[in-house]
Amino acid sequence: MTDALREPTFLILTALAEEPRHGYGILRDVEQISGGRVRLRAGTLYTALDRLTSDEWVAVDREEVVDGRLRRYYRLTDPGAARLAEEIERVRATTRVAQTRLRARLIGGTA
Repeated sequence: MTDALREPTFLILTALAEEPRHGYGILRDVEQISGGRVRLRAGTLYTALDRLTSDEWVAVDREEVVDGRLRRYYRLTDPGAARLAEEIERVRATTRVAQTRLRARLIGGTA
């Protein structure tokens, strides 16, 4: 069994699942996906992207210059998509166990 992903990693991979995004777009999407609960700092994001690129879960999609500044877009790779799918299934399985146990508690009347 693979170790659980840390929440920021899970959210970054999720942000890239739909389409390539540049750094600021990833930051905004992570905040939106988490309902404002997770707000990554730029340094944290780029450190994570370097690690995810090294792990080959994320790759640079393209670069463009906007207002004189380089904008780098990242995309989810096939291995990254597979790892994200694996994590989704792990969370689903854990959630099913939690629901079953909570339901048993409620039915049993334990408070």
